[in-house]
Amino acid sequence: MGGNLGCHRSIPKDPTDLSNSKRKFSAACNFSHILVNQERLNINTATEEELMTLPGVNRTVAQNIVEYRDCIAGFKKVEDLALVSGIGAGKLEIIRLEICVSSRTSSSQHSPSSLRKDFEPHLSCTGMNINTATPAQLMSIRGITDKIAKNIVEYRIENGPFKSIEDLVRVNHINSSLLDKIRFQVFVERSRTPSTNTNGGLAYTTKSHPSPTSFSLWSEDMELPPWGPTRIMSVRPNVEPPSGMRDGKAVVRVATWNLQNCSCEKANNPGVKEVVCMTLLENDIKLLAVQDLVDREALDKFCVELNQGSLDSVRKWRGPRGVWKSTVSEKHTGLSNEGVSYSGFLWDSSSGIDLKDASVVESPVVNGNGKHPQPRPYLAHFYIGKSELTIVNVHMRAPAVSGAEESNGRNHHSEEVKAHRHTSSIQDALKGQKGLVVLGDFGLPPQSSELDQLRKERLSPLVPPNMFTNISTRSPQGSLCLDNIWVSKSLKKIYAGHCLVVREGLTNPWIPDNWSWGGVASDHCPVMAEFFVDVAPKELRNRVAVVERGESMSKHER
Repeated sequence: MGGNLGCHRSIPKDPTDLSNSKRKFSAACNFSHILVNQERLNINTATEEELMTLPGVNRTVAQNIVEYRDCIAGFKKVEDLALVSGIGAGKLEIIRLEICVSSRTSSSQHSPSSLRKDFEPHLSCTGMNINTATPAQLMSIRGITDKIAKNIVEYRIENGPFKSIEDLVRVNHINSSLLDKIRFQVFVERSRTPSTNTNGGLAYTTKSHPSPTSFSLWSEDMELPPWGPTRIMSVRPNVEPPSGMRDGKAVVRVATWNLQNCSCEKANNPGVKEVVCMTLLENDIKLLAVQDLVDREALDKFCVELNQGSLDSVRKWRGPRGVWKSTVSEKHTGLSNEGVSYSGFLWDSSSGIDLKDASVVESPVVNGNGKHPQPRPYLAHFYIGKSELTIVNVHMRAPAVSGAEESNGRNHHSEEVKAHRHTSSIQDALKGQKGLVVLGDFGLPPQSSELDQLRKERLSPLVPPNMFTNISTRSPQGSLCLDNIWVSKSLKKIYAGHCLVVREGLTNPWIPDNWSWGGVASDHCPVMAEFFVDVAPKELRNRVAVVERGESMSKHER
């Protein structure tokens, strides 16, 4: 998942008149390739002077942007800008809606007359179609709140499709001032005739215009089901809030979940956000180890949602939501399809869980380049009630052996050596630790010989080989056992004997699934285990979920 943020905020009323624009664009902008307006700056073609019109960007930072852009041969996505010295994640969030990325090589010169020809066919379909957008999609429009989004959908159901953008002023809480702010983020187009093609019960047509970019997470050209996305409701499992007890004793559920290339963009998808947050609440998971974070800030998106509850399902949860905190490794801990990835923890501090410290374990072994091998375990010490647990968060990648490599003994042997080095780095993290829980994505079934070193440390896997941990819409029951929770002999005494792979509620209508919708949040299932704790039931269950904005966090917490 990881489509780029599109560059179509608004367009000039007269595309030929660019002289009145607040920001003059380079003539190299390719308006036929993608719509770029006077409010959004293409950082792949902007000059230093144009970059300096962005908030907080001075001459030095602008020069850094241009130099970095030249080094990487152009930005591939908006998030790449955070890597520039002087920008970072914080400043990127401030200027995100004022910038865009489009191709440098496909740019061409345009005369005013050609600009008019390029723009006119797109004037009616720039932004989001208010006749098909769901409440969740409408909330991605700057200025549209949850309540206003619902009002738009209710008005549409009662009065039929909007005939023009101006009709929005008839919706409760939308006045002319708000309309002017969102005018160029939306368009009006009637719903098309449903296609006869289906995919898992969701109909779709061949692509005819770009879908809302904030939901195009795997492709820039995917579309919502044309026969009525507003009628697709997210269905959550019907569960009662768990009691937090097992055999009359208080328990805490600890889990692991590989969120698969989780960027900030993916975490902001309301479907993904709902799946992650509601899975934690419905299954009473109090401490979650997360792997494969492409952006370090992504985990905090879920933390904020759990605490503030902007989604209906989260806000209306019948049980206590808790007070959630998160921490993410300062250094990368593994590899993902997008490059390096980070690991993190998410926990409910109202359940008697506190973080003592967390750090990436550096192995003394280095490879031929003098670099540390992958993965690097992320080790944290947590206080759970009166007990202290050492939790090692692991993200390994399975030795990828193709058919050609299987016939090549040398390549197959090299993969075995890699796996051995991986477990060696984990073994280094275990030395001198007590009360151990080693959990995460091991990329291997528990009976694999590559994991024998964990057994030598007297650790036992809780998930058996025949309990699969992967998932997809085509294979909802899975076929591989890659994720696991290993515990030391001392922790076996407090293990409640309950381990579960969560499979319910992991899909959502707003998550892309190839060329359709209704996909899974990750191809890994969350795996959880229960441990007895010496926390009183009232303390464990009856905490009030209040977000204290002024509360200071330690350097490990975010």
